[in-house]
Amino acid sequence: MKRRSVASRRIFDLGMRLVAGSAAAAGILALAWILATVVSRGAAAFSPAFFTHLPTPPGVSGGGLANAMLGTLLITGLAALCSIPMGLLAGVYLAEFGRESRFAAVVRMATNILMGVPSIISGVFVYTLLVATTGHFSGYAGAVALALIMLPVIVRTTEDMLLLVPGALREAGLALGTPRWRVTRDIVLRSARKGLLTGVLLAVARVSGETAPLLFTSLNSPYWPERLGQPTANLTVTIFSYAMSPFRDWQAQAWGAAMLITLGVLATSLCARLFIRGK
Repeated sequence: MKRRSVASRRIFDLGMRLVAGSAAAAGILALAWILATVVSRGAAAFSPAFFTHLPTPPGVSGGGLANAMLGTLLITGLAALCSIPMGLLAGVYLAEFGRESRFAAVVRMATNILMGVPSIISGVFVYTLLVATTGHFSGYAGAVALALIMLPVIVRTTEDMLLLVPGALREAGLALGTPRWRVTRDIVLRSARKGLLTGVLLAVARVSGETAPLLFTSLNSPYWPERLGQPTANLTVTIFSYAMSPFRDWQAQAWGAAMLITLGVLATSLCARLFIRGK
């Protein structure tokens, strides 16, 4: 095998650095462009009425998206309430108790498949399961659709974080005669708590901007979400509807809602990074 000269290897290394740097700069530039556009157009829609009033009828200026904000919080909160305990328990089983069993292998494969399933497929599945059978859209169906998207993220993150805990800590607890379940609860979970919380925050950020699942399940509503058993207002479907409308006021509010979701996802991601760094 012919050896390349030092000069040719340096030139090749410099070329790869330039390619990688250019790709990174293009990605950062695109992100900055998107953020600048969202902030410049969305900030104009922010007002007290935007956060406190209900939407106005088509063609009538004013109003706000308070019902969509509340509906988004309720749907996302219910989805988190359903997926977080189940995901944490499944991850603990895979990392601590099942590990090499056949059932654990099946669960891992199913989790990996679910992570790659497009969100619209989850929406269609829940639509067939809950909306078509009950005959109406509902916030509960939307929460189930979002929970299906969050669940595999939490499972995989939990397993990975627990596997990073040194085995010597488990062995030390077991050597003292502590039951396995208590070692897992008091030692392993405590050691990985920052990583577990980070995984939960990332899962919440993952579903914050989902539109397709809610379009098939909770749809939308111009009223306050008094109960989730009916079509429920949410920000993502509202953005879709308002952005497609011919009314400038609605389009401006769609930019405001987009900025609100962007800030929420950004805050969640920053919190996750702070927990990773241990601050």
